[in-house]
Amino acid sequence: MKTFLTAAAAASLTFASAALAQDGPVVGVSWSNFQEERWKTDEAAIRQALDAAGASYISTDAQSSSSKQLSDVESLIAQGADALIILAQDSQAIGPAVTAAQNEGIPVVGYDRLIEDPYAFYLTFDNVEVGRMQARAVLEAAPEGNYVMIKGSPTDPNADFLRGGQQEVLQEAIDAGKITIVGEAYTDGWLPANAQRNMEQILTAEDNQVDAVVASNDGTAGGAVAALTAQGLDGIPVSGQDADFAALNRVAQGTQTVSVWKDSRELGKAAAEIALAMAGGTEMSAIEGAEEWTSPGGTTLWAEFLAPVPITRDNLTAVTDAGWIPVEELCQGVENGPAPCN
Repeated sequence: MKTFLTAAAAASLTFASAALAQDGPVVGVSWSNFQEERWKTDEAAIRQALDAAGASYISTDAQSSSSKQLSDVESLIAQGADALIILAQDSQAIGPAVTAAQNEGIPVVGYDRLIEDPYAFYLTFDNVEVGRMQARAVLEAAPEGNYVMIKGSPTDPNADFLRGGQQEVLQEAIDAGKITIVGEAYTDGWLPANAQRNMEQILTAEDNQVDAVVASNDGTAGGAVAALTAQGLDGIPVSGQDADFAALNRVAQGTQTVSVWKDSRELGKAAAEIALAMAGGTEMSAIEGAEEWTSPGGTTLWAEFLAPVPITRDNLTAVTDAGWIPVEELCQGVENGPAPCN
């Protein structure tokens, strides 16, 4: 037993016996907020890969609380985790949890969000390229006009990676005076309700003179579309990412322009495999696909970046052919839409 743990974490040992009884390794996953649709898909992929390897899965949900996530990680360590996969609620606040794992010799995978610590292997998609893809699709649909930037959570480094990629694509049109960014806001917790409120405030300030919205994920896109719809502006270009079912349906209906698909089945599978490899003694540098990478904060760490795919009305069959979403869910309420909804 790890004697440094808090009383709250020690109490979790009542749940540990089943995990510790397994012959194979135990991988603990700390989710930042399990309410978002996409994490269910990630979890299923992680569990499937662990099951195939004869390993066990244990998990916690921080419910958007960075302080709860610290005690969650202690709980996972107390339950005998041989490796940890952490989706950080706050990339800075998670530091003590990583240190605790390091002190116990437990490897850490920073899942989809940067943990500014060289002890954590960083696994994600190329989020700067995701931002570029979002901006390209919106710019193609609205080459001129007033733009709104609905960003992600200020505590998530991905929000700024995305924003940087978006700016790369838009800068030339901004410099040429073709587009003007009239509103920009972070979305606390990536919550759709916060994105909707931000969008409503910007629409009020701009007297509804908005021609396009670059939203950084499908949840924030949904909030933005709700605000636009209330003002009769649904149908103007809006971006997103994650290929949430509701967002793909909006793409089919024409109220969202693009959802950048990051096949989280592949991300979850890779996370499980990397966690198990490191638990078995494999060095980060020896992980297949790993590259040395320096973060914007100047931290050099090992990372792997998977490739995203932009989904628009022109290639919706990609997600149905891959079994990501059933055709009936994609096409619900869509009449005379794009393939495969026609």
